[in-house]
Amino acid sequence: MPYVGRTGTLTPVAHLRPVKVAGSTVARATLHNLDEVRRKDIRIGDWVVLQKAGDVIPEVVRPITERRTGDEREYEMPAACPVCGTAIVRDEGAVRHYCPNLACPARVSQEFGHFAGRGGMDIEGAGWHVLEQLLQRGLVKRRGDFYRLSVEDLEGLDRFARKSAENLHAAIQKSRRRPLERVIAALGIPQVGWTTAIELAHWLAAEIPAGDDWLPRAATHLERVASEEPGRFEEVEGIGPTVSSALAAWFGDAGPGRGVLQDLHDAGVEVELPALRTAAATAGPLAGKTVVVTGTIEGFSREEAEEAVRAAGGKPAGSVSKRTDYVVAGLGAGSKLAKAEELGIPILDAEHFRGLLAGEIE
Repeated sequence: MPYVGRTGTLTPVAHLRPVKVAGSTVARATLHNLDEVRRKDIRIGDWVVLQKAGDVIPEVVRPITERRTGDEREYEMPAACPVCGTAIVRDEGAVRHYCPNLACPARVSQEFGHFAGRGGMDIEGAGWHVLEQLLQRGLVKRRGDFYRLSVEDLEGLDRFARKSAENLHAAIQKSRRRPLERVIAALGIPQVGWTTAIELAHWLAAEIPAGDDWLPRAATHLERVASEEPGRFEEVEGIGPTVSSALAAWFGDAGPGRGVLQDLHDAGVEVELPALRTAAATAGPLAGKTVVVTGTIEGFSREEAEEAVRAAGGKPAGSVSKRTDYVVAGLGAGSKLAKAEELGIPILDAEHFRGLLAGEIE
């Protein structure tokens, strides 16, 4: 059965006889999409070669065709969502199959999981066991509902005592105040990853004067732009027509994001605005340069490394292309490192990255 993600995208998953790969037992591996399955000619019943992409994510490299018996079958994507039964849609000219039902339980749970998770509001202790109960019991129906939960609500969850309920409630309170870019990333807007969330946060901070009720004013501005001037989203660094359309659809009149930021404000969420960018930052040692960070960089989290690139006037990017100026590669760097080597792009380790940020390397 394919995995249904928060945007409804169906990802084929290989279910395997458990096997050790790079130190851990693997029983499932991603197959990415149907086109990739066809390209690799992977079939149900195949013996396959596995690896961990970036030393983390199990994936099927290729089938072992010489071990085929003739009983293997081609994999087909289901016609209906395996969770809610809605007819599956495939974007014309794209590889994506997806469930269009915004109320699909799989989509909803993944959206809320993303919101509460480390890449979002980072609510410690709000794992899948807790999240599923909150959704099933109707305690959380909107994102802001996390911040309306009482200790008594949490104490009623399975395997929760008073102390564990108090600990989770404290973690929720701690997450009430987050940087604006983290709140935007937590929303799970299609096409909006961490880099775009940061650029959107800077744009909003420049558009909306700081002051009381900043978040409701920003929400009104986003929704007005989405409905009346969607092309303005392309003013944001790195945003083109595709992302602009995704933002307009999400914040627009009938979009799923309509009212979300207002609800978070009403529930007591506060945002920390990014510092307005100065001429000094845009004229730093990386001015005009595009930098890709891949793998684990000693002394930096991924977010910290990318923010350091921005502070030096550069532009962090998520993929390697001919327009990339540098690739900073750490432990576990995978396909991006290989692409950089193929294109002859300068590759830096942590030490040389620090030198680059300091203007000591050109």
